[in-house]
Amino acid sequence: MKTIGILTSGGDAPGMNSAIRSAARTAINNGMRVIGINRGYNGLLKGDVVEINSNFVSDIIQKGGTVLYTARCKEFFQPEGIKKAVEKAKEIGIEGLIVIGGDGSFNGAIKLCNEGLPTVGIPGTIDNDIKCTDYTIGFDTACNIAVEAIDRLRDTARSHEKCSIIEVMGREAGFLALDVGLAVGAADVLVPEMKFDVEKDVCENIIARKKQGKTHHIIVVSEGCNIDVKTIADIIEKKTGIESRITVLGHIQRGGSPTMLDRVYAAKMGHYAVELLMNGKCNRVVAIQRDKVVDFDIKEALSMKKTIDFDALKLCKSISK
Repeated sequence: MKTIGILTSGGDAPGMNSAIRSAARTAINNGMRVIGINRGYNGLLKGDVVEINSNFVSDIIQKGGTVLYTARCKEFFQPEGIKKAVEKAKEIGIEGLIVIGGDGSFNGAIKLCNEGLPTVGIPGTIDNDIKCTDYTIGFDTACNIAVEAIDRLRDTARSHEKCSIIEVMGREAGFLALDVGLAVGAADVLVPEMKFDVEKDVCENIIARKKQGKTHHIIVVSEGCNIDVKTIADIIEKKTGIESRITVLGHIQRGGSPTMLDRVYAAKMGHYAVELLMNGKCNRVVAIQRDKVVDFDIKEALSMKKTIDFDALKLCKSISK
């Protein structure tokens, strides 16, 4: 293989640039040409590419987001879109492709591989919801950003003796909310994977804490929960008499300089992805298992089940009192 392409797709995640840098330099150091594809699959369809050399990836490791940009592309997932993308890749000279993104991006990678373009995926999403891997690029940074924000909000909640309800990202998964909740000592953590009753499970806990002399309360809510934070706040105020304030952290969690952990794991996975292509392996996804870099068939990886640590959720509840 003489030429590989690299693209980032779906939501951006801190650490993506570290993966791009590592993959590019690994390929270059092995005598390969590297093509950066701008704006994900949309850029592949349009031939929106840039030549990547060692200087291109200098001083990007500390930057958030992705220097190759990202976009979603409905056209790509149509049968004619897949064929057009493969034809465009061949026209550009790309013989193998590295896709950095989430499960939606990997579904696209499978289709490309089935049409004859060798592809390897690297999990990059702050949601940490890729089933085959213990860790996805961006998760640690997103957690740290949320923790710092909530620590600041706690000062206000304590000063005004209020209940602060913070919504974090995560789509339909509660990994981010759970780890953040544990880290900040939240009174309650509400996640999509666990059914809950606000009056019984949250308000009663707040009332019990208040009797113990607690004057402020932090509630961390995953955005994927089937009840919105405004409703949660209204119920808490009505049942406990404690004024409740809502903060939706939103996309602030996806920005900023990546943490050391995100940079290191991304570098390891980027290097490994190139090695897979060099060894003739495709339709694979790189993963972290027990702190080791491994790989899985993409179809197998996407079929795996991953859920939150319910013991950690119980721990969070028990030590909040």
